[in-house]
Amino acid sequence: MKTTIAEIGNYVGQTVVIGAWLANKRSSGKIAFLQLRDGTGFIQGVAVKAEVEEHVFRLAKELTQESSLYVTGVVREDERAPSGFELTVQSLELIHEAKDYPITPKEHGTEFLMDHRHLWLRSKRQHAIMKIRNEIIRATYAFFNENGFTKVDPPILTGSSAEGTTNLFHTKYFDEDAYLSQSGQLYMEAAAMALGKVFSFGPTFRAEKSKTRRHLIEFWMIEPEMAFMDHEDSLKVQESYVSYLVQSVLSNCKLELAALQRDTTKLENVVAPFPRITYDEAIELLQEDGHEIQWGEDFGAPHETAIAEKFDKPVFITHYPAEIKAFYMKPDPNRNDVVLCADLIAPEGYGEIIGGSQRIDDEALLKQRYEEHHLSEEAYRWYLDLRKYGSVPHSGFGLGLERTVGWICGTEHVRETIPFPRLLNRLYP
Repeated sequence: MKTTIAEIGNYVGQTVVIGAWLANKRSSGKIAFLQLRDGTGFIQGVAVKAEVEEHVFRLAKELTQESSLYVTGVVREDERAPSGFELTVQSLELIHEAKDYPITPKEHGTEFLMDHRHLWLRSKRQHAIMKIRNEIIRATYAFFNENGFTKVDPPILTGSSAEGTTNLFHTKYFDEDAYLSQSGQLYMEAAAMALGKVFSFGPTFRAEKSKTRRHLIEFWMIEPEMAFMDHEDSLKVQESYVSYLVQSVLSNCKLELAALQRDTTKLENVVAPFPRITYDEAIELLQEDGHEIQWGEDFGAPHETAIAEKFDKPVFITHYPAEIKAFYMKPDPNRNDVVLCADLIAPEGYGEIIGGSQRIDDEALLKQRYEEHHLSEEAYRWYLDLRKYGSVPHSGFGLGLERTVGWICGTEHVRETIPFPRLLNRLYP
């Protein structure tokens, strides 16, 4: 019976065949212990000299790291194994012998590993991170589908910026200027006016010369937009969504979290509702802790970390000054110097994972914002149309996938959370 490591528990006591790569091995003279992987998981194969043919045991001893093979054996339960199972080897068939595999079990430097990212992905740690990333994506689709959202795909090539910034990758679109998208939000607002509740999931690009552990040049965003929803409604969706993601990973990725040695007690607290503080309260908190920051300044990584340390769950910081937020955010009707927005700050120093707001729904005010931010009315005419033809209160947010993966996995740097990271100094492989 041919099967996979993930399904091998269904065949206890039976003989199975798996296709695998040799991740590592060790031997004690008369027994060879083969650490096998097949993409679905890891398992130990045990070849006992007295129980297999001579050529099989010789092959087991001579196998090189990352050689590919078919393994036939009997599935045994083993409480000591992470998966709970072990394979008693009966025969081996070599498919391809790998020679001089560059990533050995010893320690390697980060740049070396990044140069060999195409191979580093095979390691147990990177495998676990990618599986958790996949679970977060699966849970994202499940959450929004269960809650009546329609997936819409915004364009990647755009003629303007959602944030109105200059951190854009420029290209030529035949005879016109075009940019790689830094957010699909404006297009998602248009989709929400047609479909009510929508979400997108796709790549975004920021031409920021940043080398922090939280930043990538190319990353993936989940961006929901919701018609007839105000700021408070949006916050409830955000905390429900993040709680859903974390609980899904805890339920479905136990082996992967164990492989990463993740302290899951910190994740078990991530259940809605989340605490909230205003920007004003955050400034006061930071000043009391000795941080030199004044009202009107944006928060940096040390500020976000200091605030997060006061809570055991993600925390919303709401009502930022209008001057430091995007042009489309709706002012607080009771206080025009702040906007109806929130950033969701993850615990343990992982920073902002969500930014969201209620959007301006008044045509005249949006025109005014165009002027204040020196935006081309011609380029943004279509966006203004959304306020001319059946405007409604609406809100939305964007969750950065890689930062969320990094937080849930407990990784030190966001470069491990995406298969092939694009960093300031890295476009290879």
